[in-house]
Amino acid sequence: MDGVSSPEDMVASAKAVGLQGLAVTDHNTSEAIDDMMAKGLVRADGQPVDGFLVLPGIEVTTAEGHLLCLGCSLPSSLKGLPAKEVCRLAHAAGGICVAPHPYDLFRAGIRESVLDTLPLDGLEAFNAATTLRRHNRKAYQYALRRGLPMTAGSDAHHAGAVGVASTIVDPADFSVAGVLQALQQGTELDQHYLSLGQTIRKTWNNWFRLRRRTRGAQAARRA
Repeated sequence: MDGVSSPEDMVASAKAVGLQGLAVTDHNTSEAIDDMMAKGLVRADGQPVDGFLVLPGIEVTTAEGHLLCLGCSLPSSLKGLPAKEVCRLAHAAGGICVAPHPYDLFRAGIRESVLDTLPLDGLEAFNAATTLRRHNRKAYQYALRRGLPMTAGSDAHHAGAVGVASTIVDPADFSVAGVLQALQQGTELDQHYLSLGQTIRKTWNNWFRLRRRTRGAQAARRA
């Protein structure tokens, strides 16, 4: 998983700041959802647990950049596939597709020329960890031009950053399916940027995660 905090801590922090749900979107894996289901934090039928809903998902590193697939679990073998093909697979699995931090090429945002070709269900118009704030402004304007539902996310990799930014929906049915439907019908955004301390911690976590993966790959080659 991408985060340094446990699933239990992420959920506890989300509840503490007043959220009623949390989307879990690790890079190129849905293993966290399996782990949370085993721990009783997620239900297979998409219903909330003790009034709190975990929205399953994955952030796929497509050939053209990062793509959020929400409301579904996908295999970890999708990395490097064309974004349009990942959209097709996510839709076939009952999920929706949202382009995160577009225009932020430092963080593998999908370029506009590719966005134009994708059957997106939404666009992340505000990312609390964006490299430059103008990237969020460009994303907002693009979503307006295409008439896409907008989302806001804290991009939290540790419990302390959960809820810095959030997406507000009003689902008729408080379930995974109900929230997905509500997202496509319109949202409100709670927009705040990560503090300096939260940004430093996120950067450190990303460096540590990449170093850990590199060491794992080197060990596998030696084995």
